[in-house]
Amino acid sequence: MSITITGTIQRRDIGMGAWALVADEGVTYEILKGADKNLLKSGQKAKVTGKVREDIMTTAMIGPVLEVKSFELINSD
Repeated sequence: MSITITGTIQRRDIGMGAWALVADEGVTYEILKGADKNLLKSGQKAKVTGKVREDIMTTAMIGPVLEVKSFELINSD
C-alpha cells in the first residue's frame, strides 16, 4: 500500500549512518538505502510517496522503513 508523508529529512549518526524522514505528525521513518540523492539533504522539507516495508530490518532501527517511490521538495520560504 502506498502512503504519502510530508516532513523533514534528517541524517542520523547511528552505526554507519541512516537517513530519516520525520513526518510533520512526529513519526520517524527510516529511508531505505538507494533513495534519490536529491532527496537526501538534511533539513529540507519534502512530500514523499512510498511504501512502508515490513519485510526489512535495519541496524539503525529508527522507525518503519520507507521505500521512496517519488518525492516533491517543498520550499521553506
